[in-house]
Amino acid sequence: MENIDNMGRNSLEALSKNNLTEKGKKKLTRELISGAISLACLVVGLIFSYAFPDKTTVPALLYTVGFLIEGIPIFVAAVKGIVTKNMTNAMEILVAIAIISCYFTGDLVLAVLVPMILNIVHLLEERSIMGGRDVIEGLKRMQQSTAVLLDGDGEKIVDAKTLKIGDRIVVRPGTGIPIDGIIVEGTTNIDQKSLTGEPLPFNAGKGDMVYAGTVNIDGRIIVEVQKEHIDTSFSKILKLLENSENISAPESKIIDRFMKYYIPFVLALAAAVALINADMSQAIAILVVSCPCGQMLVSSAPMIAALSVATKRGILIKNSKFIEELTEIDAVVFDKTGTLTEGDLSLVETRTYGDTDREELLRLAATVAAASTHPVSRAVANAAKALELDKSYEVKEISGKGMSGTSADGAHIILFGNREWIFGETGVTLDDEFGTDIDVPSSYVAFDGKLCGVLCFNDTVRPEASEAIKELELLGVEETVMLTGDRESAAKLICEQTGVGSVYAKLLPQDKLEKLRALKEERGVLAVGDGINDALALREADVGIAMGAMGSDMAIESADIALMNNNLMNIPFVIKLARKTRAMVYQNLILSILISATMMVLSAFGVISALAGSILHNLGAFAVLINSSRLFRLNKDLEN
Repeated sequence: MENIDNMGRNSLEALSKNNLTEKGKKKLTRELISGAISLACLVVGLIFSYAFPDKTTVPALLYTVGFLIEGIPIFVAAVKGIVTKNMTNAMEILVAIAIISCYFTGDLVLAVLVPMILNIVHLLEERSIMGGRDVIEGLKRMQQSTAVLLDGDGEKIVDAKTLKIGDRIVVRPGTGIPIDGIIVEGTTNIDQKSLTGEPLPFNAGKGDMVYAGTVNIDGRIIVEVQKEHIDTSFSKILKLLENSENISAPESKIIDRFMKYYIPFVLALAAAVALINADMSQAIAILVVSCPCGQMLVSSAPMIAALSVATKRGILIKNSKFIEELTEIDAVVFDKTGTLTEGDLSLVETRTYGDTDREELLRLAATVAAASTHPVSRAVANAAKALELDKSYEVKEISGKGMSGTSADGAHIILFGNREWIFGETGVTLDDEFGTDIDVPSSYVAFDGKLCGVLCFNDTVRPEASEAIKELELLGVEETVMLTGDRESAAKLICEQTGVGSVYAKLLPQDKLEKLRALKEERGVLAVGDGINDALALREADVGIAMGAMGSDMAIESADIALMNNNLMNIPFVIKLARKTRAMVYQNLILSILISATMMVLSAFGVISALAGSILHNLGAFAVLINSSRLFRLNKDLEN
């Protein structure tokens, strides 16, 4: 997400034309040409007036041309705002009244200068907002547009959009991956930080998924296409970010209501000043300085900054619940498998039987398990990495039952499998009391027909889980709950390891939904799940966060916030970011109103002229932008 963050910073900091989108460049070019023509009319008119002071017709015509070129777009926007009652056009309404007043009172130079200066400064403000759209354009440029297709005739370069499911493509070192697919040949390191925010490369080999928008670092791989171009995770993320452009904070409704009263108040104040002081220039100055540029950016600027900060960490925000409800959360509901745990089994307990010690029990099990890819076998192999194993055994896997291994001379047999198979079919005798209290996945080990012991397994808890729970409690979360379909004993063990407050086990999806609804009656609830079997809970909660959204369409669709990686620390992070963003919205609102009020008072007393006001009124907008940009610098503070 470093690329996204850099582009996000441009949204509030950069003013370079090179960073604009195509649409932005056309608009900028059009406005620059209009400004240049108006400026030329003004300069020629002033020179003509100086050279021929008695001839006023030609300068008046030139000023009128400049006035119309700069003023017509403002008039159109003002009329549109009045007809549609759209408060985002409040600035144009006030400026239109001001420059019309200038023109008909005979101050033609000011009638040209005011809209010209306003448009120049407005371009700088708009450039900041265009930066948010540059994020999307920049992401599009990151996506590989071509692919090397393997077919009967060898390799050929094709448009990535033409790839079909089942096609095979070659991805060479240093090139982007154009499509979502599975590696069928080769190994490499994949730079995935554009999607997950993870700085370390992912070591990928045969059978691993790779995703569009990531980069192959150092190995040649052959990838089988799993999703067409329009359905890739990267395309869905782009669509999600395009939709997020329209996210507005709930506080913007306050601003809309404020503007309905603001414009009549400004007009009344300007009229009163004109009548009392008999000075139209002061009234025009009030209209100019009251333009609500800062108010228009109160919520949009912090949201752009927050979106950039979030995407750097692989957090995708879909709607305004990010600010509206996430700041009020006081209960968090977790799924177990794939959320608090990694979804992979690990060895949690060994029980020996007879004279066998723990090391020997683990060595016997690993001798046969090393030949299998079953999750239980992988857990045993991982636990026995430091042990030397006898690789001479001939190993067989009995589907659904376990593993058996016979020594090279046929003298010894190792059995490793479930209780029913070991004691029901192989002839191994069992102490009736041994292992009856085990309520987690377990496998028994026998050697030469004698029981050696049992290995117990459970999900691997995410290493950051307990820290994330503690952080949530420090943020004021009063209740943490686990809702799982797993057995109660296994779930309670995970709760003890992570610090989750309470657990409800053996739940079907509809049972989870009922528990969540009951909790919602008393608290603001955040639900966290993997987005596949937790879709109902994620939708029902006040805010839903889906883990591991990369490659999961369900996660992106069902949740309000999607985490592209599985880092649980992103949950307290996004709550802190939401609170900071909301606080900044209120700060911006107060700041912009105070600046506008100060400017209007100074104009009413003649301290600020209309010409000076056309520049100074933008102080509110720049103050809002500068204040909002602090979110970038607060990124490190939020991590602590």
